[in-house]
Amino acid sequence: MSEPMSEPMSESPVRVAVVIGSNREGRFGPVVATWLLDRIGERDDFLPEVLDVASVELPTALSHSPSPAVAAELAKVTPALADADAFVVLTPEYNHSFPAGLKNLIDWHYGEWRAKPVALVSYGGVSGGLRAVEHLRQVFAELHAVTVRDTVSFHGAGAAFDEAGHPRDPVGPAAAAKTMLDQLAWWARALRDAKGRRPYGA
Repeated sequence: MSEPMSEPMSESPVRVAVVIGSNREGRFGPVVATWLLDRIGERDDFLPEVLDVASVELPTALSHSPSPAVAAELAKVTPALADADAFVVLTPEYNHSFPAGLKNLIDWHYGEWRAKPVALVSYGGVSGGLRAVEHLRQVFAELHAVTVRDTVSFHGAGAAFDEAGHPRDPVGPAAAAKTMLDQLAWWARALRDAKGRRPYGA
């Protein structure tokens, strides 16, 4: 009797790291993250893992030989970034860009981002965090990551959600999330399959 065929790599669920990019006191990121994780949970093509910038303390002085204390902090996030097929990065907009804590997490890693897709979810005031998104696209391009075209953005985010953490207009954000996650799944599977045939950069 022949062995049962294993699930093709292209069809297996995408391991997605959801990065909450703010560590600011009173931050709104967890509200947006909970909503997004509910949307991801409605699908069967993703296996999510949450990485919270606020849960890790990394120094701004980068080092090729981190101390044991810094290595312990890196151990909280680096394996999950390395294992992920794709990322969703949630960011507010601070002073026309994205938070320093998020940049620090990004800068402590390199190969973990390479040849993987990144979806971007933003929130803020009038701009909805879109200026932060455009800056992140440049950063991830330098790291050889691929940012998907469509985003989810919440303008006037504090007023856009009710007291229970649900968008007051659920239809528009849900549709935007579906488009973004569809693109992320396609890119994740395409790049995962391509790297399975030929390592990136070889």
